[in-house]
Amino acid sequence: MSQRSGPGFSKNTILVTAGSFFADMSTEMLTPILPIFLTQVLHASGSIVGLVDGIAQAVRNIIDGFSGTISDKLQKRRVIVLAGYAMAALAKPLMGISAIWQGVLAARILDRLGAGVRSAPRDAIVASSVDKRHRGGGFGLEGFGEHAGAFLGPLVTVLLLYGLQLDMRVIFYLAFIPALLAFAIVFLVKEQPPQAKTSQKVVVHPRKFPIVYWKYLLAVATFSIGNSSNAFLILRTQEVGASLLVTTFIYAGFNLVAAAVSYPLTSLSDKWERKSVLLGSCIVFLAVYIGFSLAQSLVSIIVLFLLYGVYQGSFRSIGRALATDLAPADLRASGIGWFSATVGLCQLIASLVAGVLWDHLGHSAPFIFGVVSAAAGILAIVCLLPRKQ
Repeated sequence: MSQRSGPGFSKNTILVTAGSFFADMSTEMLTPILPIFLTQVLHASGSIVGLVDGIAQAVRNIIDGFSGTISDKLQKRRVIVLAGYAMAALAKPLMGISAIWQGVLAARILDRLGAGVRSAPRDAIVASSVDKRHRGGGFGLEGFGEHAGAFLGPLVTVLLLYGLQLDMRVIFYLAFIPALLAFAIVFLVKEQPPQAKTSQKVVVHPRKFPIVYWKYLLAVATFSIGNSSNAFLILRTQEVGASLLVTTFIYAGFNLVAAAVSYPLTSLSDKWERKSVLLGSCIVFLAVYIGFSLAQSLVSIIVLFLLYGVYQGSFRSIGRALATDLAPADLRASGIGWFSATVGLCQLIASLVAGVLWDHLGHSAPFIFGVVSAAAGILAIVCLLPRKQ
């Protein structure tokens, strides 16, 4: 165990949290302007915007599972994490220098490839750097770093664009700076010695995982199959009258709430039954989607969007902690990676379904679909997971 930096936390945990903060700040600096850059600067169509994001996110979701497995087989975390941070950092200026949308697509794929490569082994570092009694808090702290960076990223972009009147391409170049800081900080992480003996070959096979782990993934998949992209919440927000600037501030507030609740709620799962806290997060999602399907005023949408930050700040952090609890110690990265890949791929399917429902059955339809999926997922979590992990 590396040197402690606080109650239940190691120096590695603090470094990974700081790395996540700067990495997500870099990524979210580009979230508000990427669709505008594609359509107004490169003159791409709306369908191209969806294609670029859809392919990039699919790559990230698939790689999530593979990177964890490779990390477990090699029993190497840090070098894989650093490779992921390096790829994501290089992708930012490459998007900015692109003269055609295909260049943005290639760079965006590199960016999400890097995010997928680093995710599972990074989380395995967190899991191995904290005592089991504080594992939820460790993931919650890392989640705080992610969401705090996601909160500040769009605000930095608003300042640069509206305050300093910088050219849009310059934002892509400047986003390289926090991404490089993330790489430099994680470079200081000390690799934990592998728990498996050096002469023992680590075998990653589905049969190595207990049946309860696969029941858990089934319940998570059932819940996530209706959890579509946040883009539909943003579209719904603009539909009730919010300007682009107001929407950006609402989105930043949503990430601020997520950052504020990530540590306390995930840490709470160390004291209470983790399954119960996860169910609480799912119930918040259910309530928000019911609200979005019915809300007609901007005030109610703002309240719901901010409440959604409670779900955003807790579900994945608690989910990764529970995946770690249920996976064998030497296969933690695989366990976390398959959890993340399951959530990501189901959300990709959910977004495709939501797009069809939005266009053909009305703008409340994607949220009604999400309500049905969430209710089924909550029931699956209750029935399939034991009371004690």
